[in-house]
Amino acid sequence: MKYEYWFANIKGITNSRKIEIRKKFQSAEELFNIEEKELERLEVVERERQIILEGTKQWNAEREYQKVMEKGVRCVSIWDAEYPKKLKEIHTPPYMLYVKGRLPDESKKTAAIVGARECSPYGEVMARAFAERLAGAGVQIVSGMARGVDSAGQRGALRAGGTSFGVLGCGVDVCYPREEIGLYMELQERGGVLSEFPINTCPLKQNFPARNRIISGLSDVILVMEAKEKSGSLITADMALEQGKDVYALPGPINSSLSKGCNGLIKQGAGILLSPEELLEELGIFAENLHKKDSQEKILLETMENIVYSCLDFKPQNLSELIRKTKLSVPELLDALVRLELLGVIKEISKNYYVKVK
Repeated sequence: MKYEYWFANIKGITNSRKIEIRKKFQSAEELFNIEEKELERLEVVERERQIILEGTKQWNAEREYQKVMEKGVRCVSIWDAEYPKKLKEIHTPPYMLYVKGRLPDESKKTAAIVGARECSPYGEVMARAFAERLAGAGVQIVSGMARGVDSAGQRGALRAGGTSFGVLGCGVDVCYPREEIGLYMELQERGGVLSEFPINTCPLKQNFPARNRIISGLSDVILVMEAKEKSGSLITADMALEQGKDVYALPGPINSSLSKGCNGLIKQGAGILLSPEELLEELGIFAENLHKKDSQEKILLETMENIVYSCLDFKPQNLSELIRKTKLSVPELLDALVRLELLGVIKEISKNYYVKVK
């Protein structure tokens, strides 16, 4: 693997060209040890020949690869059996993946959940709720570990006991953003973090569009929870469509800048996210295969949900009343209300007015 690592890190040759050149050899070690005259016979341009020859002289493969191992990072090249088959099928697959934890299980459905960093409470709550329900049904969640929608979705998946994978726009030894260090560590234990960028790579702006093609490439479907008219989430959606993947968007208020991207995707023909259950059925995961709760079963609610549920009755109450009664913050209250709605025990009968239904 140290020779694959060497070739992956040569500067000045694109991934696509590296793959074409590497196909001419039994191994990267053979390429590393090639004689100059033999290299001249290959169908590579002079500039590429010089880059490869200089790389063999200047690179201590053993020492450099050891640095990666010392950081607990695994290298998975496109030639390895472990390399995700879905990624091999995209237009520009990464030559090498750097991994902490594990890679997605290709026998399971995988959904990407992406959206705005500066999302609204609605976007954050819905990302978490969809991720939690999907992950609870065995769907793997992939995202970029960014603040906002990405991290909310990944936390929802982990909260449900599911698995999630973070694709980074920096080296996997770099936690970005730094405030997500807890999520970064938990993903390594309950899923994985991965990147095509070598260790010590900083989170540069130009890295993220490339990162987005991996997010969509690993996924069966892409869910855009909130997005402005011009955003990285829409780039991910475009890449997904180019890869032949299904894209779904969460509808939002027409006067919200954070919903303009999603509403635009729906106008162009994207699927509409109305409920996790509908999406699961479209993924071929039907209600009879999920854990059922009949109306007589005791409803097990977490602390915040219990507080909110106990403050509701069959007379409509608005958000202001519920904030006063529960003493919860707006995001906490909205989160609990969405979960209770998904459980089918309360209902929003008009804008911001809620009642018990059982």
